[in-house]
Amino acid sequence: MKVEVREDSVFISGYVNAIERYSKPIKESLHGKIRTFIERIKAGVFRTALKRNDDVKVLLNHDKNRVLATTKDGSAKLEEDNIGLRAEVTITDKEVVEKARDGKLVGWSFGFYPNSDELGTEGETETRTLLDIDLQEVSILDDTKSPAYYGTSIEARSEGEKVMEYRATIEEIQEDAMEKHEEVYKMTDKLHQQIEEEKKEAELELIVEKVVNKILEKMGTGEKETIPNNPVEEEMKACGNKKDEEEKKREIDYSSYEERINKL
Repeated sequence: MKVEVREDSVFISGYVNAIERYSKPIKESLHGKIRTFIERIKAGVFRTALKRNDDVKVLLNHDKNRVLATTKDGSAKLEEDNIGLRAEVTITDKEVVEKARDGKLVGWSFGFYPNSDELGTEGETETRTLLDIDLQEVSILDDTKSPAYYGTSIEARSEGEKVMEYRATIEEIQEDAMEKHEEVYKMTDKLHQQIEEEKKEAELELIVEKVVNKILEKMGTGEKETIPNNPVEEEMKACGNKKDEEEKKREIDYSSYEERINKL
């Protein structure tokens, strides 16, 4: 849900429901029996429903007394695309505008009558695929409601009885987006690590290559590759040589005395 607060109105857009995608588990009376199932809406169902009803109302929290916009007067735009039912709504209701400013609008929901569905299983889980519905209204939920995918009618009802059902999906879509974002982040981070490792390996290989080439070059010219002396050892060696020279200067040359003694 994207909320843009303007001077005296609020523009809200986003996906009310995703098509061809299973919901979280719903516990509801279905075909005369209380069931727990996951549900999806077939592609094209919303498109057909919108053609059938050109006056879908936008409510606050499914309250029929709080009509915020309608498709009939153009203040609400609803359409099905390849992702799901997308809504764009301009609202001038002062309370809703204030809630938008305070960040209290939390998601979408919608109310419908099911005309045709198909039951099945996914592993051990019971499934329901909605093939045709009458879309009655779309609601904006504030922070007093939970925008998780839910069913509100859990009382038992007879087979074929048409009862309004409500669904909200935004939290589920957002969770999916966060999971995908986290997955992309981990993949990107792993890729960066691989690149850094490859760079280090490449740098090491380059250094080794340079050293080997230099050694081969010296071998080819007959020169010896010498390793630079330790500067500390060089200094100690220099000091030692200087000391030896000074000691030699202090030595007495007895050779001339020996010659004179031999002549006696």
